[in-house]
Formats: sequence, structure tokens, C-alpha cells
Amino acid sequence: MSNSSSITQFLLLAFADTRELQLLHFWLFLGISLVALLANGLIITTIACDHHLHTPMYFFLLNLSLLDLASTSTTVPKSMANSFWDTRAISYHGCAAQLFFFVFFITAEYFLLTIMSYDRYVAICKPLHYGTLLGSRACVHMAAAAWGSGFLYAVLHTANTFSLPLCLGNALDQFFCEIPQILKLSCSHSYLRELGLLVVSACLAFSCFVFIVVSYVQIFRAVLRIPSEQGRHKAFSTCLPHLTVVSLFVSTGIFSNLKPPSISSPSLDLVLSFLYSVVPPVVNPFIYSMRNQELKGALRKLVTDVFQQP
Repeated sequence: MSNSSSITQFLLLAFADTRELQLLHFWLFLGISLVALLANGLIITTIACDHHLHTPMYFFLLNLSLLDLASTSTTVPKSMANSFWDTRAISYHGCAAQLFFFVFFITAEYFLLTIMSYDRYVAICKPLHYGTLLGSRACVHMAAAAWGSGFLYAVLHTANTFSLPLCLGNALDQFFCEIPQILKLSCSHSYLRELGLLVVSACLAFSCFVFIVVSYVQIFRAVLRIPSEQGRHKAFSTCLPHLTVVSLFVSTGIFSNLKPPSISSPSLDLVLSFLYSVVPPVVNPFIYSMRNQELKGALRKLVTDVFQQP
């Protein structure tokens, strides 16, 4: 009977089984990658170059764009390469590395989104204490905590998952290496240990979600008490993009991992994983820039300055 030590590679789920559709998938993912790179790169450059945007909200947004770029670069390139070269293979160590970095960046992003909701709560509900509670040092510490927590979480889950004996083949029903798919290959009750960790993680994620919801309940109550319509519009313009991003990220992630087995299928799993792993990093920059006049103005100024240089 084979185990994890004899597995040298995994077989990922292909998006298509005909050459024409494989190439279509390659070009589609290439376009998505370029859009994500350009959009997030523009936001990172704009925030870094415009001193008017050196505020806690934009500091966290810069970190979010970095994480979006990193998470996209973890899963999409390998899927593109497999479609282009007509293969499904990923090496054992490549799968472990992909799983580690994906969990690292996705977890850090979720913690960062939680911190961003706190930033909006303090800015709107406790504006007089904003400079004290969210000074530059506090912002750096909170961002570092999000990145550090993601790293530790990834180390824990990757080490635990790949310590399991795997004897049920090497085919994964996913286009990238994902913990639930690898657990399906385990032939030992040791997988219950990883399931226990996933349950604890789900409870922590739910606690963060409750914190975000409570924060926004308080935010909306405070916004509705603002007497001027212009003030309410400005408050909503900074909160609604973040709430939209959180809703997209959480809803697709939860449904992908907690959907009933009766409606589960490789095709549905593929679509849902695409929605929570690929779509948010691409649309986040557009969501944040559509209603934020300050960011749109800085972007416009940056592009104008670039093209007007001799």
C-alpha cells in the first residue's frame, strides 16, 4: 500500500479536457493575472507615492493589495502552465509549497480585513481617539500581527497535513493544492487531528466575522446619526467598499468549504474555489477605487504625471 513517502507528485483537476478549451483557460487566466497585477500594482504605487494617502486606512489597503497579488501568484501560474503544457502534475514538494503560501496569504488577508473593519469603526465611531488608537506604530504592529498569524497558521496546517499517510491515490479534485482535498487521500484516522485544527480555525474565523458584523452595525448606527448628507456619503464611501470585499471573501469561502455533500461535485468545487481564490484579488482594487474619490484622484494624478514626463 502506498503512502505519502512514495508519492512524488499530485494530479490537479483540469479545467478542460480538450486542447482548445485548455488554451482558452490559459489565455483567460493570463488576462486575469495581468489585470490583478496592473490593478493592485497601481494601488500599491499610488499609495506609496502620494503622501496624502499615508493614513492608516490606505496603509492597510496597501497591505491588502500586496496579499492579493501574492495569493493570485500562488495558484494561477501553475494552473496556467498545466493547461498550456497539457498536464495535471504538480510535485509533492511543489504542492506543499503551494498549500503553505496559499494558506499564509489567505489567512493573513482575512485577519487584515478584520483589522480594517476596526479601523473604520474607530474612524467613524471614535474619531477623537483615532490618532491615539491607530498611530503609525500601532498600525505597523497590527499589520505585522496579521502577516505573522497567517505565517504561523500556514506552518501548522501544512506540517500537519503533509505528515498524514496518504494511500488513496494522488488525484486532487481541485485546480490547486487544498487541505480538504489532500485529507480525502488519507487512509489514517490521524486526519481527525487536522480536522480538529480546521474546526478550531473555523471558530476563530467565525469570531472575526462576528467582530466585523458588530463593528459595521455600530458604524451604520453612527453614520445614520450624521446630520449632513455629505457627511453620510463620505462615511459610506469609505465603509461600503470594505464591506463588499469582506462579504465576497467570506461568503464564497464559507460556502465552498461548508456546502452540503449532497450538492458537492468537482465542477461546483472548481467554480467555488475560483470565486474565493481568484476573483477577490482581481475585483478588490476596483471595489475600493470606484467610490473612493480621494484614491481615484490620486490614481488620476499618478497616471497623468507618468504620461506627461518628457
